[in-house]
Amino acid sequence: MQREDMKDLLWFIEVAKEQSFTKAAANLGTSQSTLSHAIKQLEARLGVRLLMRTTRSVATTEAGERLFRSIAPRFQGIEADLADLVAFREKPSGTVRLTLSDHALQMTVWPKLSRVLRHYPDVKVELYSDNGMRNIVEERFDAGVRLGESVDKDMIAVRIGPDWRLRAVASPEYLARYGSPKTPQDLVGHVCINTRQATWGGFYAWEFEKDGRELRVRVDGQLSFNSSIAQIDAALNGYGIAYVPEDIVEDHIAAEKLLPVLDDWSQPFTGYHLYYPSRRHMSPAMAVVVEALRHRGGA
Repeated sequence: MQREDMKDLLWFIEVAKEQSFTKAAANLGTSQSTLSHAIKQLEARLGVRLLMRTTRSVATTEAGERLFRSIAPRFQGIEADLADLVAFREKPSGTVRLTLSDHALQMTVWPKLSRVLRHYPDVKVELYSDNGMRNIVEERFDAGVRLGESVDKDMIAVRIGPDWRLRAVASPEYLARYGSPKTPQDLVGHVCINTRQATWGGFYAWEFEKDGRELRVRVDGQLSFNSSIAQIDAALNGYGIAYVPEDIVEDHIAAEKLLPVLDDWSQPFTGYHLYYPSRRHMSPAMAVVVEALRHRGGA
């Protein structure tokens, strides 16, 4: 491999990742024309077209996608090895990208990180909040946050929070008008506030358990959200029964603005875990994040 091939491959990876010559050139600190010329030379030397270009977009060809998936992880491995050397510096630096739910962000991750990051000004953290089940390798996240029972077995998992449970709640006005469900199956006859699952596009089937018996109930209603905060606001305004994390409705329950139902069917989940690929070297910046989030209490 010639020296120019190595550089051009690195530049190709950046264009394929950003799907934009403009963004890639800015990231690389070069001009769009220089970058475009380098990619054309690489394609000429390889004898195959790697990118499809239009006036508005850039996408990899079948050959380009195959090359990208083959070489990108290798260069990432080299970058990780070089990043390990940063550990010898006095201050860790670098960027850590996390994918997580809004509840994990608000109740677990941000409260912990906010107390630590000011001591590491060279560590940057990108927090991507949605309720989907992201593939952190394909989508180039450094780590993700899920409930312990949902983490794939080939990942390293670090517990970052205690067990918690969902609670079904509704306003006193709603329950006075429609009554309280006695069993999870009764929810079918109630107005419920749904949760849209980003990854699969469908609605979350509410999960219950009692005396070893597990039930999943698909509910219906006028409203659906992918945010727990919005669901709680809708429940407070009498739009129906919501099934939301206990820790963000405790104050409303204590003030009797929301009343719990089916509490004996609500069992705790294994708490949140930070997970990342086992083959990936941990950068100093990632080590800071892991230690900041590590759960040190009981379940």
